[in-house]
Amino acid sequence: MSAALSAAFADPVLDAQSVFRTAMNAMARPGRVLQLDCELAPPAPLSTGAAAIALALADYETPLWLDAGLAATEAVANWLRFHTGAPVVDDPARAIFALISDAGALPDFSLFSSGEQDYPDRSATLIVKVDSLSSGITLRLTGPGIETTQILTAGPLPSDFADRAAANRSLFPRGVDLLLVTDNAVAGLPRSIHVEREG
Repeated sequence: MSAALSAAFADPVLDAQSVFRTAMNAMARPGRVLQLDCELAPPAPLSTGAAAIALALADYETPLWLDAGLAATEAVANWLRFHTGAPVVDDPARAIFALISDAGALPDFSLFSSGEQDYPDRSATLIVKVDSLSSGITLRLTGPGIETTQILTAGPLPSDFADRAAANRSLFPRGVDLLLVTDNAVAGLPRSIHVEREG
C-alpha cells in the first residue's frame, strides 16, 4: 500500500467526530490535557496525534501549511491531501491550519493569518507536535474557560513562548489559536487566554 493510501481512521465518521469533539473541548477548556483515542499510521515524521487532528478538522476549504520537517517528506503532503482533500500551500499566511513537527523551532506567529477585525475567525490554527504535555516549560493560564488558573507543562517549546503568546493575546479578537499535540493527547491554547511562564 502506498504512503498516501496508508491507514487513516478505522471508522472515518465516528473517529473523526470523536477527535473533533476532543479538539473543541481542548479549546473550550484551555490548558487541560485531554486524551486522543485513535489508531493511525501516517507517514513519518507526521505524528499520530497531529494526523488525527488534521483528519478531523481539515477539508477541501482549509489550506494546510507544513513546516520544513514535514514538507521535506512528500508522502506527508500526499497522505493529507488524499485523506482530507485539503490543499497544501507554501505560504503560511494562506493556511487555515499549520502542522508543525518541531515545536522547539516554532515559527513566529506573525507569519500566519491572525484574521481581520470584522472576521477574526479567518485566522490560522497551529497544530503543534510536542514530545510531552507533562514536562518542559510550565505555563500559568488565565482567561475564558478557566475558573481561576490552569497550569500546563509542555515541551519542547521556545524559551520565549510565553512572550509570543502574550503578543498574540494583545491582538484579540484577532490572533492565532494553538493545539499542542502528542501522539495520544492534546491541549488547547486559544488566543483569548493570558499566558505567563512559571518559575
